[in-house]
Amino acid sequence: MHLSDMMHAAEALTLAGHGALVTYSRKVFIPLTKLCRDVCHYCTFAQTPARAGEAYLDRDAVLAIARAGAAMGCREALFTLGDRPEARYSAAREALAELGHETTLSYLAEVAALVFEQTGLLPHLNPGLMDAADYAALRPHSASMGIMLESASDRLCEKGEAHHGSPDKEPARRLASIAAAGESGVPFTTGLLIGIGETRLERIEALLAIRDLNDKYGHIQEVIIQNFRAKPGTKMADRAEPTLEDHLWTIAAARLILGPEMTIQAPPNLHDRSALGDLIRAGVNDWGGVSPLTPDHVNPEAPWPHLEVLADATADAGRALRQRLAIGPRHAQQATRWCDPRMAPAVLRAVDGRGLPKDSDWAVGHGDAVPELAPAPATAAIAHILERARDGERLDEAAIARLFTADGDDFEAVCAQADALRAEVVGETVTYAVNRNINYTNICLYRCGFCAFSKGSTKAMRGPAYRLDFAEIGRRAAEAVERGATEVCLQGGIHPDYDGNTYLDIVAAVKAAAPGIHVHAFSPLEVMHGARTLGLSLEDFLTRLKHAGLATLPGTAAEILDPEVRDILCPDKVTAHEWLEVMRAAHSVGLRTTATIMFGHVEQYRHWARHLAQVRSLQEETGGFTEFVPLPFVHMEAPIWRKGLARSGPSYREAVLMHAIARIVLHPVLTNIQVSWVKLGPEAAAAVLAAGANDLGGTLMDESITRAAGGVNGQEFGPPEMIALAKSAGRPAQQRTTLYEWVPDQSPAMTE
Repeated sequence: MHLSDMMHAAEALTLAGHGALVTYSRKVFIPLTKLCRDVCHYCTFAQTPARAGEAYLDRDAVLAIARAGAAMGCREALFTLGDRPEARYSAAREALAELGHETTLSYLAEVAALVFEQTGLLPHLNPGLMDAADYAALRPHSASMGIMLESASDRLCEKGEAHHGSPDKEPARRLASIAAAGESGVPFTTGLLIGIGETRLERIEALLAIRDLNDKYGHIQEVIIQNFRAKPGTKMADRAEPTLEDHLWTIAAARLILGPEMTIQAPPNLHDRSALGDLIRAGVNDWGGVSPLTPDHVNPEAPWPHLEVLADATADAGRALRQRLAIGPRHAQQATRWCDPRMAPAVLRAVDGRGLPKDSDWAVGHGDAVPELAPAPATAAIAHILERARDGERLDEAAIARLFTADGDDFEAVCAQADALRAEVVGETVTYAVNRNINYTNICLYRCGFCAFSKGSTKAMRGPAYRLDFAEIGRRAAEAVERGATEVCLQGGIHPDYDGNTYLDIVAAVKAAAPGIHVHAFSPLEVMHGARTLGLSLEDFLTRLKHAGLATLPGTAAEILDPEVRDILCPDKVTAHEWLEVMRAAHSVGLRTTATIMFGHVEQYRHWARHLAQVRSLQEETGGFTEFVPLPFVHMEAPIWRKGLARSGPSYREAVLMHAIARIVLHPVLTNIQVSWVKLGPEAAAAVLAAGANDLGGTLMDESITRAAGGVNGQEFGPPEMIALAKSAGRPAQQRTTLYEWVPDQSPAMTE
C-alpha cells in the first residue's frame, strides 16, 4: 500500500476513534537517577557514577521540581530512571543506603508517594523491567506506568547491534514485563523506537505483539512511535536517522494494526514544527508529556515546543489541543478499576465523561459563572449524525454517544440544531410552573450512593431526620395554594413504617386541604414499594392512587437506566426494567409522568445514549411522558463522591449537551425539555435555553434535595425571577400547569 493511502486510512480511523482532539500531558520530568545497568548504544541519558554526580535526586530536589511544576499548571510527574543501577554500581547501592532503601524501586515508591501527597501531581513511572511484585509495590503511588518495547527483534541484541550488552532490552523479557503490568491492572504506556537497525517487518511484529497483549489485558493506554535521534558521544552517533517518511509509515501502520481507539503518540520535539501536521495525518492523536518547566532529559538536544506553538501546529492540521492526565482517558473513565484506591479519587474528581480533565472549574451547584469553552474544529462525523437526525432517522446508541463528544464547533452545531428544533416544535415561549415541594420524610431504607438527603433511621445522620405528619402535609399544600401554586410535588424516602396505604393517605391529606391542587407525586421506587406492601399489581395500586387524587408522577429514581451503572450507584433500588414498568403501568391507567436522567457520576456516554434510547422507545409506545428533565449530579455532599468513587458532576459542556442532545434524540415524540435552575443556576440555565430547552421547571418552594447535596442555589425561584431569566435569554415567559396548559389569565411576558 502506498504511504498516502496508508495515511488516508489511518487518519480516518483516528478521527473515528478520537474526533478532532489531540491530547498532551502537562508534566514535569523528574530524572530520579541517571545510573543504569544497561549500555544501549544510542542513549545519552544513562551515565556512569563518575559523570552522573549525585547518584539519586534526594527528596527535597524531587519535591522542588514537582512543586514548581504544580505552580505552572502541570498535572503529571514523569519519573524516568535507569534500570536497577544498584545491580551494577556500588555507588548506587551506597547512595540508596544513605536514603534508607535497598532498591531503586523502593525509593521510587517513597518519592512518588511524596509527590502525589504534597503536590497533587499524578506520578507516571518508567523504572524499567518489573515483575508482578514490583507492580504491586508501585501501583498505590502511581496513576500509570510504562516501558518502551522498542523492538521485538532478538537480532538487535547481537554483537554490533543497538541492544548488545543490555540484558533488559531482550524482547522476551520486555514483553513479559508488559504482560505482568496487564495482569497487575496497571494502565500502561509502551511503544517502538524506530531506526535503530530493525526492519519494517520487525516493527510490524512488535506492533502485533503489543496488540496481542492489549487484546488480552486491555491495559495499554498509549503506544509511542518514537524516531531514533543520533547523539554525539554514542556508538550510534553516525547511524542515519529515520526519515520523516519512514516515521509516517510506521505511525500509519500502528494505527491500522492497533485500531481507532488506541492512543498513538509521537514526541513533538523530535521533528520540525512543519512536520507535526503530517504526524497527525498519519495517525497521531497524542503528543505525550510536554513540560513548561523541565527539559526532555532523554533527548536534551531537542527542547519541547512551547505549548502555544504546539496548539497552533495542531490547529493548522485541523485539530484541537486538549490536556489529559498521566492516565489516559479510556482508563481514567474506569479509574476505580485501573487505579489503586489511594489514587482513583484524584483521577475521577478531575475528569469529565470522556476521561479528560474538565474544561473548567465550573461545577453543578457551585453557583459558578458560565465558562468560555475552548475552540475545536467541526468534524464530518458529528455533521453526518446531525444530518441523519434532521432527515428524521432515529439515532442508534453509537451515534448518540458520539454526539456527547462534541466540542468546539461541533458543540455549537449540536446546540444550534437543538435550538432550531425547539423553536419549530414549541416556539419561543419559556414555560414554568408555580409549585411547592413537600419532601415528607428524609428517612429511607435505601443507600443510594448519590443521595445526601436521605437518613438511615430516626437518628441524626448528616443532619436531623424527620417525618411530616398528614396534617402538616395538608397544611403545606393549602399554603401553596394561597401563594399561587398550581401543583404540589411530593416525594420522600422509603420510611420503614410506610406501606401503600401511607401514600394513599398522603394524597387524601393533600386533596382534603387543597381540593383544586394538582398532585404530582411518588417516584417509581415509592410506587413499587406501595404496590408490593399491599400485594397489588402496579396497575391496581396506581389506579387507587389516581382515584385518591394523584394526577401525575415525577420520573425520578431513573438515575441511569442501565444495570451496569445502577449496580454501583443504587444497587438495592428499583432496576432499570422496573422503572420502565412502573412508567408503562402509569401511562396505561391514564397517569402521565415526567422522565429524568441523573448524570455525571460513574457512568459513560454510552450509558447516557442507552438511557435516552429507552426513554424514546417507551414514549413511542405510550406517549405518556410530559417532559424530559436532565438532573446533573451535585457532588459535594454525595456519599459516593466523598468516598472517592465518582466524578465531580458533569462539566459545563456536558451539562449543556445533555439538554441539546435530548432535544435531538427525543424529537418529535417528546416535545418538552426542562432545565433545572436549582441545579445549574440562572446563568447556565439561560445558556441551556439556547440549546434546546423550553421549560424552567417549577418555582420549588422548600427545595431541599439539591441543597442537601451541597447546592448553593436558592430555596425558591419565583415568577419574577423566572420571567427575568427567560428575558436574559431573549425569550418571553409563561406560567403553565403540570400538563403544559397555560394558566388562565396569564400571557407570555418579558417583564413582570
